[in-house]
Amino acid sequence: MYQVYVLNNTAGQKYIGLSKDLQKRLLQHNSGISRWTKGKGPWTIVWISNPMNLSEARKFENKLKRQKGGLGLESLILVKGS
Repeated sequence: MYQVYVLNNTAGQKYIGLSKDLQKRLLQHNSGISRWTKGKGPWTIVWISNPMNLSEARKFENKLKRQKGGLGLESLILVKGS
């Protein structure tokens, strides 16, 4: 099962992703292994979805990413729950 997550850094930037192993993935973000978050950390988890299959997780991740971190992102997170 996969979880969609939202990370935040000290500059207020957000990153949305999905993972089977969230703690390992957070370590990758904070150690510079992840291409998109490299050099922009430290990152902290601000939201995690309920577990879902890969197809559902990808669809939801893409839906969140289309919100560009605005109010739409917050409303989708509240609707989907954690």
